[in-house]
Amino acid sequence: MILASPDELEKELPGRGPLPFRAAAAKILRNEEPRIALLLGPCSIHNPEEALAFGQKVKDLQERLSHFFLIMRVFFEKPRSRLGWKGLMYDPFLDSSNNLEEGLRRSRRLLLDLTDLNVPCATEFLEPLVAPYLADLITWGLIGARTSASQPHRQLASGFDFPIGFKNGVYGELEPALHGIASAQIPHTHFSIDRSGRLAAVQTTGTSLAHLVLRGSEKGANCEEAHIQAALQALRAHHLEERLAIDCSHGNSGKDPKRQKWAFEMAISQIEAGNRAIRAVMLESNLSPGKQPLSEDLRYGVSITDACLGWEETEELVLRAEERLSLTSMSSVQK
Repeated sequence: MILASPDELEKELPGRGPLPFRAAAAKILRNEEPRIALLLGPCSIHNPEEALAFGQKVKDLQERLSHFFLIMRVFFEKPRSRLGWKGLMYDPFLDSSNNLEEGLRRSRRLLLDLTDLNVPCATEFLEPLVAPYLADLITWGLIGARTSASQPHRQLASGFDFPIGFKNGVYGELEPALHGIASAQIPHTHFSIDRSGRLAAVQTTGTSLAHLVLRGSEKGANCEEAHIQAALQALRAHHLEERLAIDCSHGNSGKDPKRQKWAFEMAISQIEAGNRAIRAVMLESNLSPGKQPLSEDLRYGVSITDACLGWEETEELVLRAEERLSLTSMSSVQK
């Protein structure tokens, strides 16, 4: 099956021009403004209507915050260590029909709808060939734990003009991510597809917005102060900017959504204490808590991949952190 080219899909679903959110995201990563980026949303998207309902909640919550810049996680591809549903991009009808073109169409349409809602979007780039179809609508990108060591992903990241995070390895190793950041900073010429869908030699200029993401590992969490300091020392040793994001799920939560709260508290406590290297925090959150198996009778707003926090506990967690950071700011001013 021949798929629509990036130009053909964009003609059907036109972009919105330069994203207004990217400048703020870049300033946050560069520590040029005091807010912290908070990437929150489902582990993976399986129902665009539910995703839009979540996006509306993100927009409403942002109006109540001054210390956080909210970005919605909109993940269309699910990396699998073994087997399982691979994401909306691959199986949009949830029935193993694997209609990739409809997956691309639904993914781009959802990003457009969220952009029109004034909600910035983050995604993980798993298949590099997909990037030309979606990247114009992304404010913050991620390279996953299984692909931080991948040369094609490093080359892809070197062409982005938005923050792009490299996650530490599945077993906790930092080197693949650190080498990925360094590689993404320099120009590359690599194979990709052009706007017409033809194989092309793409030239990039390198990005100054690559950064480290600590997501824990099979061995345990790496979001406590000692881990953060070790990561910053490793960044210095590799002559890289001392900035990072904390992913509160995966190894930092032991895949227990309730334990994300502990990881989030670890991050906020260090920010309160004056650690300006932590520029972003990530939460897996959905309309309703937990997870469910893929079936014909799905419960509304519940993940079909990793278990998530529900919206009510997410909102409570964020508002409590907002209050804590407000008190810290007031105390700093009084001093």
